[in-house]
Amino acid sequence: MSKTKKSEFRPDDFVVYPAHGVGKIVSIEEQEVAGMKLEMFVISFEKDKMTLRVPTARATEIGMRSLASPDLVDQALATLKGKARVKRAMWSRRAQEYEQKINSGDLLAIAEVVRDLHRNDDQREQSYSERQLYEAALDRLTREVAAVAGIDASGAQKKVDEVLLARAA
Repeated sequence: MSKTKKSEFRPDDFVVYPAHGVGKIVSIEEQEVAGMKLEMFVISFEKDKMTLRVPTARATEIGMRSLASPDLVDQALATLKGKARVKRAMWSRRAQEYEQKINSGDLLAIAEVVRDLHRNDDQREQSYSERQLYEAALDRLTREVAAVAGIDASGAQKKVDEVLLARAA
């Protein structure tokens, strides 16, 4: 296997892995898999207490990306201010779409899910599955906001909550 371009990811970088959210590259190590030597990113997801190994050659192909720019975070927060767009499709279909958006790793798509599933106190209760999707999207959004802004998770949560509450007012 020939080495193409040197990867843009380095140890101690925060990265976004589509299916798991924000993680930190702990190291780059060589491992032998099925008789082949592979260079792997070792990514730690602190909140989930999980370590993931991703072949360096396939990282971008899988969808791993650097953290969003501060401008993109601002766009995502602006998306939260918009009016919820709920399609008239059956819940199972909408739930699938929300799940795909969350697992896409796209910050704006995740912000749309948070916007669409957010409920104010005066609105009807969320179903269990709605709540699960909302919390998953909110968690992904706040973790990336925290990593980009260099603040802790509670600070990021407060920032996102302020935007959602301002929308309600």
